[in-house]
Amino acid sequence: MIPNRLKEARLRANLTQEKLGILAGIEESTASSRMSHYEKGTHTPTFELACEFAKLLDVPECYFYILKDDFAAEVLDLYLKHKQQK
Repeated sequence: MIPNRLKEARLRANLTQEKLGILAGIEESTASSRMSHYEKGTHTPTFELACEFAKLLDVPECYFYILKDDFAAEVLDLYLKHKQQK
């Protein structure tokens, strides 16, 4: 779940792996490779780091952990609609 959704959200935000990693507090020299590992599923980010990614990518934290893709898409739509209403 996390690898695909992380990559989709990053691309939607028009960020490179390196830029997202740096914004999330990952050291610049390793940001790109660490993000690549997260997106490939080689490594899993900590919950705290996943929360930081969610904040930076403007998605709810749960988006990365929902099992069913269609439900994750519905949750994301609801989240974005809720933000627009504020």
